[in-house]
Amino acid sequence: MRAHEIMSRHVITIGVDASASDAIKIMLSHHIGGLPVVGPSGKLVGMLSEGDFIRRVELGTEKRRSRWLSALAGDDQVAVDFARQHGRKVGQIMSSRPITIDEDTTLEQIVRLMEARNVNRFPVMRGDEIVGMVTRGDFLTAIANLSLDRMGYSENDDQIRKAAVEALSRGSWRPCGSNVTVHEGIVTLRGTIRTDNARKAAIVAVENIPGVKRVEDRLTKTSYPPPEEDYGGGDIVSLQSEPSTADDEPL
Repeated sequence: MRAHEIMSRHVITIGVDASASDAIKIMLSHHIGGLPVVGPSGKLVGMLSEGDFIRRVELGTEKRRSRWLSALAGDDQVAVDFARQHGRKVGQIMSSRPITIDEDTTLEQIVRLMEARNVNRFPVMRGDEIVGMVTRGDFLTAIANLSLDRMGYSENDDQIRKAAVEALSRGSWRPCGSNVTVHEGIVTLRGTIRTDNARKAAIVAVENIPGVKRVEDRLTKTSYPPPEEDYGGGDIVSLQSEPSTADDEPL
């Protein structure tokens, strides 16, 4: 999937010269956590988010550095922090040089950017125009929509069982001696697993099969799987020791 498939298309922006109080009112009234900031020409110049209001002089949460730490941070960084913590206009508080994506950016790329940069939202651009926003909340909506689509998709029990057996066979955590039965979309799993995580993985693997309504967990946990599952079957036979004979004597 790509950005254009999950993005919010109605984007609320704010001007760079708007007041910080106006920005806060807009964010609260629209229940959003961030605003793209635009210049006089309408071009994106920054991003304003709730995180930009955490360190504020009004709250008494501004950064207080010792002389040594201020020297280590450098005069320029200290000046930036002061402006952001005391500023009254959006342009003084916002994060400049925002990270953007385009409509064809894949969800995998978006997730990597979110994790690497520790950000919650990206403006979606078409050239210089903002055409959408992707936030972490949009991922929840996408998952919910996909789940609804899956619920409306029907498969008969035999097809579900075949898919479940195949799904379980691909995992190294698969249950030993597994037995899968399906009745009216309800899958019952039996077999032996080593850990609770293996149990969880088996259930998740089956739940993701189209047509599955519910998974009944009848798996049994054991510290060690039966020998026949790991080593190909057969009983372990103890050999009785026999007295040595003259033929056993060394030449």
